[in-house]
Amino acid sequence: MAPFLESSFADVPITDAGVDTLAFLEASEGLARLFDLLGSAAFSVVQSDLRGNIELIENEKGEKKRTATEGLMWLLRGLSFTCKGLQNAQNNKSEDLSTAFRRGYDVTLKKYHNFIVQGVFSVAMNACPHRVDFYNKLAADPAGGASMPEDKLNEELNKWLSSLEHIVTRVEAFYEKGGYSKGL
Repeated sequence: MAPFLESSFADVPITDAGVDTLAFLEASEGLARLFDLLGSAAFSVVQSDLRGNIELIENEKGEKKRTATEGLMWLLRGLSFTCKGLQNAQNNKSEDLSTAFRRGYDVTLKKYHNFIVQGVFSVAMNACPHRVDFYNKLAADPAGGASMPEDKLNEELNKWLSSLEHIVTRVEAFYEKGGYSKGL
């Protein structure tokens, strides 16, 4: 199974009280590893940003500044971007990954970025591997065993994406209701 699917958002406990933070962060770290499969240094900026936001959230305790609040907001935005890009790829099997991720970027992160950062993301989108190469890497067994069959990969990936979307939507609603996203 692809390493990033091992810490699945489907396994993150969700209750009326909220989302299990540790399990959520572990699944988010798994998502950051997904960018290794895209095989381009252009994605190191995205991966580094996700990991930096995870560290902010884990390390902030009792601070008066809103560093973790902002870090979580940007982590959610990054997760939403990744989710939308992969959902686009899953929903349109003939679409190039660069197009799928560009459409995901347009509806998630673009409005928060200035033209310089938008340029960095444009370069990253152009560096996406061919769709078949990416999906082959997703299906590959890291231990060298047989690759996951395409139908099983699609089933697992869709489950993972659905769970991720549910968590992001829930935490975004929490931010909106509490006014925590204002100014971020």
